[in-house]
Amino acid sequence: MDLSNKELLALARETLAIESRAVSEISARLNDDFAAACRLCMETAGRVVVTGMGKSGHIASKIAATLASTGTPAFFMHPAEASHGDLGMITTHDLLLAISYSGETDEIVTILPLVKRMGARLLSFTGNATSTLAKAADVHLDVGVSEEACPLNLAPTASTTATLAMGDALAVALLKSRGFTAEDFARSHPSGSLGKRLLLRVADVMRKDDDVPSVEPDVALRDGLMEMTQKGLGMTAVVDDQRRILGIFTDGDLRRALDDGADVHSTRMRNVMHSNCKTTSADILAAEAVHTLEENKITSLLVADDDNRLIGALNIHDLFRAGIM
Repeated sequence: MDLSNKELLALARETLAIESRAVSEISARLNDDFAAACRLCMETAGRVVVTGMGKSGHIASKIAATLASTGTPAFFMHPAEASHGDLGMITTHDLLLAISYSGETDEIVTILPLVKRMGARLLSFTGNATSTLAKAADVHLDVGVSEEACPLNLAPTASTTATLAMGDALAVALLKSRGFTAEDFARSHPSGSLGKRLLLRVADVMRKDDDVPSVEPDVALRDGLMEMTQKGLGMTAVVDDQRRILGIFTDGDLRRALDDGADVHSTRMRNVMHSNCKTTSADILAAEAVHTLEENKITSLLVADDDNRLIGALNIHDLFRAGIM
């Protein structure tokens, strides 16, 4: 069947409308059972083991991942594999979150007596409050929907969307209850952009040792230019014999010096350096260094210790490479 653009768009909008109504339906039915589910998770000394079969299994896996990344230790267990040894993943201190729209999925119902026997608690998401799984649960949350988005009303569509939304609601409520912060999230996502902004410090991204351009104040401008060229930072620090920072000399300073007729052989660095330069500490967040660069409209920073001794340097390219900008 060759559908027109208009017909395709109409089907898409109808699907989204049905799924939107499904989420609204479960929202309207929320009651104290949801609060009880949150408390059950909070009281769990072990982990939340999430399980589901088929499409519900895919949703269960995502819910487990969301819980784990927002402060609730969780993992996915395949219910079919559970009957063949993976049930050993569950301990008496854990909570089993079982997802089955019918509430009668054989692979899940089969392991319920064993879960109960070991003393683990049970939270269920089903679309049937009178099902075997719903009745066996310590707490049951209703994720039933009036219709699927599938034109045949068969393929799990609106029901899986509603279940996923309920899982997100649970994760967010637990996140808030645990006092989970952006810093906590970053520690779970060290490779993500947020993790880098909240975890990386200047010491992690700065140039160090021989990679840091520096000259003494009485060397010729020519030597300062050579140092800048070799180190490739577009600037050089000017330091005394104890490595204390006296100033900085940048590409911009070079242009101004040449405009003023400075001779590269006879002019000393102390006469062309910028003495009131911005510095930063190695232990601050790299994101704070970005703020300093932007606020002062500069592209490089010297890194100093508590005695104003030069220990590093960085520029915007270092921060770009680190994923901070």
